[in-house]
This record gives sequence, structure tokens and C-alpha cells, in this order.
Amino acid sequence: QVQLEESGGGLVQPGGSLRLACTVLGSFFSSEIDVVGWYRQAPGGQRELVATITRSGMTNIADSVKGRFTISRDNFRLTVSLQMNRLKSEDTAVYYCNAGGHFGTWGQGIQVTVSS
Repeated sequence: QVQLEESGGGLVQPGGSLRLACTVLGSFFSSEIDVVGWYRQAPGGQRELVATITRSGMTNIADSVKGRFTISRDNFRLTVSLQMNRLKSEDTAVYYCNAGGHFGTWGQGIQVTVSS
């Protein structure tokens, strides 16, 4: 089973940008990282998908962030990044890196706060 390390969260004003990074510690050949992605959970809310990406680069982006967020991965460095632009207050949440889906591996979560 892989391990995930997240970085890059913080406080940003509405309209600003942040970039989240997730480093995968484990084997490149692990099937668990065929699909990796980001989820988020707002206060009082349920965990929801933000974006996922396959080894070949196919992406699935939530409608709420489409056009503002971009997910990418580096299969050599085993990293997954989430570029978040034009952030809104409703993007405030704890963001989790994930490998292997809901029954796979989760990172510890990283706080993103969008506030003036």
C-alpha cells in the first residue's frame, strides 16, 4: 500500500490561486496509483470528488471546479498536483489526496481557506 504526503494549502483571498501537491511514496507499478486524485470536505459537509487523473492522463473534474482547477500528475516523480485558480469562499475545505478510490489510500488532509 502506498503512502501520500500533501502540501501547499493555506489561506488565500477570493479570486486568488493555490497549488496543492501530493507525493506518492511507493512503487510506480502499484495498481493503487492507476487513478489518483483530490477530494475535499467542507465544514459540516460530506467528502466530495474534486478531480481524478489516470496514468494515461485522463481526467475527471467536478462541475463545481471545472474551468478553474486543473489536475496533473508526474508518473516519474510520482506526484499529483491540483492547480486552483479563481478561488471562491465555497472552495474552503480540507483537501485530501487519494490513490485507489474510496477504499484505497488517503492523505491526512490539508486545509484550504478562501477568505478576505
